[in-house]
Amino acid sequence: MISKKELDIGRAYGFFYCDASKSEIEKLFPKIREMVKTPSKLEFSLVEGMDNLGGDERLIALAQEARQDGINYVLQATYFNRTNRETADEVASILSQTYQSSLYESNAQFKGAVVYEEEGDYVFRE
Repeated sequence: MISKKELDIGRAYGFFYCDASKSEIEKLFPKIREMVKTPSKLEFSLVEGMDNLGGDERLIALAQEARQDGINYVLQATYFNRTNRETADEVASILSQTYQSSLYESNAQFKGAVVYEEEGDYVFRE
């Protein structure tokens, strides 16, 4: 059973590489949000550069590891009255549609991952 505490605010992080500028990506987000039918209660922000991500030490360590793998953006998301896993599912949909957008060439490889906290540990969404 899901506890009330787990449903306060779901949080998830989408780490990904894109060679487009932050403003180019952010310009497409309203269209992407509409295409994947992102719930209005889901809020997200784009962070450029892993050194600009705040949070606990474990999340920062993941961000530094991602930076070493060439990742340059994090999509931070919060989703009121949902679990972290549900939030991660929404982030995955947004990143999938982002990859299918004009920001990526048709043969470009997607590099990224979605993480969320579960039972005190960060886990990767499969």
